[in-house]
Amino acid sequence: MTTAASASAREPFAERGSAHEIEEGPAFAPKLDDGGVIAAVATDADTGDVLMLAWMDAQALALTIETGHAHFYSRSRKRLWKKGEESGNILEVVEMRTDCDQDAVWLKVRVAGAGAACHTGRKSCFYRQIPLPARDVAGLQMRPVGGAPVFDPVSVYKETKHE
Repeated sequence: MTTAASASAREPFAERGSAHEIEEGPAFAPKLDDGGVIAAVATDADTGDVLMLAWMDAQALALTIETGHAHFYSRSRKRLWKKGEESGNILEVVEMRTDCDQDAVWLKVRVAGAGAACHTGRKSCFYRQIPLPARDVAGLQMRPVGGAPVFDPVSVYKETKHE
């Protein structure tokens, strides 16, 4: 990404300063990757459970801050989306943090609607456990965790979701 493209892709946020300013200063100057996005981890504000990982571009990040509802950028559909716009399972942001070098954000959320953050109808997108340690990596069998879906995605979504 060129410097001009990089600057316009980051608007309306502060320019990134020195490492010290980024790590210790008060200015929010998120570092978007070469694709113009930043990783966003959403956890349940009450339980701390990890609900999902998604991507935000500058517009999604700004809308999330302005509205208090999580917005993301779909890399597969190449468009902005408000979480819960179809299902009603809107992520209400209670707190938002960034990491030390401001290249990831953490959203503490409460889930409206059925209380499911995953498009499969489950509370969390992380509903399978990978057994550790495992010698047969190629034949690895995951274990279900976190319970059954709380809603039927076929009846909620018009098309298959990939988020």
